[in-house]
Amino acid sequence: MDIGKRLRQLRTKNSLTLEELASRTELTKGFLSQLERNLTSPSISTLENITGVLGVPLEDFFKEEDRETRISFSKDDYSVDEKDGRKITWLVPDSQKNILEPILMELQPGTESQEIEPYEGAEFGYVLKGRVDLIKTGTNEVYHLRKGDSFYLEGDYTHKLSNIGKEPGVILWVATPSIF
Repeated sequence: MDIGKRLRQLRTKNSLTLEELASRTELTKGFLSQLERNLTSPSISTLENITGVLGVPLEDFFKEEDRETRISFSKDDYSVDEKDGRKITWLVPDSQKNILEPILMELQPGTESQEIEPYEGAEFGYVLKGRVDLIKTGTNEVYHLRKGDSFYLEGDYTHKLSNIGKEPGVILWVATPSIF
């Protein structure tokens, strides 16, 4: 069993950051991060403490979930949100339960994505159409991206995308954990 993966699933299912879990368990954020990445192993009492905070008795922690995992999705499964010149299409239903959250974002000329606050995670994006800027808010860092360009960043900075072109910008954007 992948203990780190199971801990991360339970933490994200409970909408907790590593910092919040650390505070509630009186463990360090670094230690919990190492647990989730399987770089260290917890003692039984530490694991019991963590699972208690996550609302799962220790004996249930090791039970494999009996659920059928869906693998493929069609356009009929997507959900769409359109407002203020941007369109977000969630490509996987209920993706907030998964490790990765893929979306398709379309930005009309002169519009921006929502601003993403710092969080424990990472993002990957691929520009399918148009020209967009990736802006690290509060810094002077701006990355100019065109069709065929991609980006990868840790969630350490407040950031957003801005369509600087004259045509819609379309971006495949994947985050872990769920942020959209």
